[in-house]
Amino acid sequence: MPVSVIDQLIADLPREPIAVRDVVAGVRWTAVTSRGCGLAASLAFGNDGIPRTLPDAGHLHRKSVQELARGMHEPNLLEASIGLAAYNSTLSADSGCLQNLNAFDLLAYLGRGKKVAMVGHFPQVEWLRDQVDSLWVLEKRPRPGDVPAEAAPDLVPQADVVAITAMTILNHTIDDLLALCPPQAKVMVLGPSAPLSPVLFDCGVDFISGTVVTDEQEVLLTIMQGGSALQAQGTRKVILCKEPFDGSSLATKSDRGRIYSQGE
Repeated sequence: MPVSVIDQLIADLPREPIAVRDVVAGVRWTAVTSRGCGLAASLAFGNDGIPRTLPDAGHLHRKSVQELARGMHEPNLLEASIGLAAYNSTLSADSGCLQNLNAFDLLAYLGRGKKVAMVGHFPQVEWLRDQVDSLWVLEKRPRPGDVPAEAAPDLVPQADVVAITAMTILNHTIDDLLALCPPQAKVMVLGPSAPLSPVLFDCGVDFISGTVVTDEQEVLLTIMQGGSALQAQGTRKVILCKEPFDGSSLATKSDRGRIYSQGE
């Protein structure tokens, strides 16, 4: 049986405990600080619509990153949010492999004349729809033009390019979605929750579009005041590529780089 994405992320952490400096679970975003500042969308409500609580609230900062990261497995999705943010807090924001590429310009380039399946509704889908041959947007709560998430087994195997919101790590659906991707498809995981880690490359992902924190205090204050991390000035959107990719021709100053979905 294949090892899950979450298990591979947890196994990527060192054995030596990494100290946590702070844990902030805001209305929309969660941040954990350790070596750096890691982000994840706050999923505070279960599928039944009932808000979840954290049994160790007030003491989470006393745990190690490894202890918090194991929460990614929990059915309490707020624990999963903290776990993913904890993992993300260990990743280097200074890697020379990170590129300042626009996720949607890259998707348009990869999907030109091709079929694209996108899991999660992003604000840029209408623009992207005009750039590619076909775009299927799969959503648990479909908007006009979207298709229900239950259609994934029929549509994803037909796609040449697959873009998957990183929130699927939190709701534990990413493994099934990656298994549906055809071998020849180019696969991107995107959103500010996305772990900018080569671990995902071993899971069949080709591109990871995520966010690095450049001003920790600015981001923490924004989250504590109920805002989105992307409202803060202290973030930078980047892409990590499995194979060398020259993205100079895709440089843009447009607002399409704001890669957050309804939940993010």
